[in-house]
Amino acid sequence: MSDEDYVYDEASGEWLSAADAAARHVVEVRDAVGNLLADGDSVVLVKDLKVKGAGQTLKVGTVIRSIRLTGDAQEIDCRFDGIKGLVLRAEFVRKR
Repeated sequence: MSDEDYVYDEASGEWLSAADAAARHVVEVRDAVGNLLADGDSVVLVKDLKVKGAGQTLKVGTVIRSIRLTGDAQEIDCRFDGIKGLVLRAEFVRKR
């Protein structure tokens, strides 16, 4: 074994194997009702949202397909017709 196989975790003060360290840094993203979200899921909006810079309002019940997780527990990246770089808060969507 080499020194590269272990990573020092500052939060716990322990040396962890690289696989264990990667598993600890997985962020769980939950929707408005507590369902666990994953890359590629479809979600439905639970609130009307005004989109800054697009001059558009996304209505309740709008379906957003193929979301991507950003690494932040409250933000998801997605695409919608005519809106590039749309980032939604997980508290305003529920899993479809």
